Amino acid sequence: MTGGTVGLVVPAYQPDISRLREYIEALDTRLSPTTILIELDSPGENTETQLADLPARVESVPYRLGKGAAITEGFEKLKTDIFAFADADGATPVDSLAKVVESVQTSSVDISVGSRRHPRSDVDAHQTIVRRFLGKGFTWLANTLLSVPLHDYQCGAKAIDANCWSKVREHLCEPGFAWDVELIAIAGALDLRVEEIPIEWEDRPGSTVAPVWDSIDLFRALLSARHRARQLRNDRLHKTIAAYSEKQTPIIESNR
Repeated sequence: MTGGTVGLVVPAYQPDISRLREYIEALDTRLSPTTILIELDSPGENTETQLADLPARVESVPYRLGKGAAITEGFEKLKTDIFAFADADGATPVDSLAKVVESVQTSSVDISVGSRRHPRSDVDAHQTIVRRFLGKGFTWLANTLLSVPLHDYQCGAKAIDANCWSKVREHLCEPGFAWDVELIAIAGALDLRVEEIPIEWEDRPGSTVAPVWDSIDLFRALLSARHRARQLRNDRLHKTIAAYSEKQTPIIESNR
């Protein structure tokens, strides 16, 4: 694809309002997207009002939808050529997100993935030893199990061609933080072209990620994503297992 309109989704759960406002304004100035959607999970009493004057449309649900479900919900509303998302904490600077989007705009890439762990990335990290250890361990395991090798599967900055979104959307079932790795697993099974983009990144305080419990959930989701990716590849063993297992509900169906 050369050029193309851009729609941007920002999933937000208990966001820092001041930081989010600054980030949205910077994204609008730098990327000039056709649409910015802020998908709010369980917003506080005045959250929507505090964001109302931004160059973005604010959508909300009164309960915890989950990062993956929020992104999916937003993507389903976009009418642009390229869909992108960025985490609400602004850890990915606008110039880095622009590089992720431009990778899809200017080349034959189907999905562009921001990477904090790429050798050329510039990272200002304040993560605990436990979080760094779990992150590296998960990346190693994902590289072992999935067909798309990456340095970083979970970075909150990705872009996808709209036509490719139509191919993966019905296979995405993970509503939470595991959505990212599931997206890459399904993309690999469908032979989509994935490019990893080194970014600048700054760890933000106040993360809603619980390192140990979310790592357990990620491990479960990784196995599940691999299983469904292998089914798409017509793997006999995984198709047999699926015949005796409970079928997962795609997000696009559960969000209705």
